Amino acid sequence: MSNPTQSIQIDDITLHLGRPVETNQEWIGQTDVLRQLLACWLVVHEADLPLSPRLVGPPGIGKTTLAIAAAKERQQSLFIYQCTSDTRPEDLLITPVLAESGKIAYHASPLVTAMLTGGICLLDEGNRMNERSWASLAPLLDYRRYVESIVAGITIPAHKDFRCCVTMNDDESTYEIPDYILSRLQPTLAISFPNRQDEMAILRYHLPFANDEMLALTIDFLQQAHDLNLKFSPRDGIHILQYALKRLAQDPDHPLSQDAAWAESLERVLGEEARDLERLAEQRQRALGSEIPGLTLGDFFFTGDDPLNPDADDER
Repeated sequence: MSNPTQSIQIDDITLHLGRPVETNQEWIGQTDVLRQLLACWLVVHEADLPLSPRLVGPPGIGKTTLAIAAAKERQQSLFIYQCTSDTRPEDLLITPVLAESGKIAYHASPLVTAMLTGGICLLDEGNRMNERSWASLAPLLDYRRYVESIVAGITIPAHKDFRCCVTMNDDESTYEIPDYILSRLQPTLAISFPNRQDEMAILRYHLPFANDEMLALTIDFLQQAHDLNLKFSPRDGIHILQYALKRLAQDPDHPLSQDAAWAESLERVLGEEARDLERLAEQRQRALGSEIPGLTLGDFFFTGDDPLNPDADDER
C-alpha cells in the first residue's frame, strides 16, 4: 500500500496529511458482499466513475473490517473518519491549528488525505452526522469529485484512484440523512449475521486460545440470538469469551467452572436479561407493539364478553 507524503501544497496553502490505518484484520465469510463492494469501486470506462456505497448492518457485525479487507484487496491505503453528532464541516475537511511559531498550520482530515493521495476513506457511522456536514460532501459524492474548504479558502479535487464508502448501523440514528445525500450513497450493501461455521471461524481468529467448550457455548448463544432476530453480534461474543477466559485464569487455586464463568460473563457483558433469549425477544416484540391488541372505546367501559359491549359481537 502507498504511504502518503507528510504534506502537500495546494495554491499557497500547505496541508499536513494524516496517516493511513495500519491493521491486519481479515474478513471471514460472506464473500459475496466483499465482491459487491469491490465492484462498486471498479471503473469500467474512461467516462465511468466509482460508486460510494452504504454498508448497512447491526453494530459489531464487521462493517469496518469489510472496508479494511476491500482496501487490502485493492492494495490501497485506508483512512477512517469516525462520524459523530457534533462533526463540523471543517472537521471533515481541513482543521486550522495554531503552530508554535504563531502561524496557522492546516491539517487535512483522513478524508482529504485519502482524496489527495489516491487512498480509500471509510466514513464510519455516517448516520450519526448532521446535514450541514453532509452538505459539504455533496460535490465529492457526484460527478464533480471535489470539496471546498472555507477555512483554508481552497478547492480540493479527488485523485482518480480515490474511493469512499460509508457504514451505517440499522438502529436509531441521531440525524436523518437527507435524500439528496442518500441518492449519492449508492448502492446499499446489507451485511447480515454470519452462519454458524463463519461465526466460529471469526471467534477462533480473534481468540485462538479459547477452548472448544467455551467457543461452543458462545456460538450456541449467538446463533439462537440471530434466529430470534436479537442484535447480538460477533463482537458481543468476543467480549463474552474474553471476560470468561480471564475469570477462569484469575484464581487457579479456586477456579470457577467453565459454565459458571461463561454465565457470569454473559450477564456482565449483555445484562441479566440476555440469560433468557426467548423471553427477551418477546419483550422486545411487545415494546414494538407487535402483540398489543387494538383498543376500542367499549374496552374502557365493558369487559370483552359483556353483552352490552358494542364490540362483543365482533369478538365472537
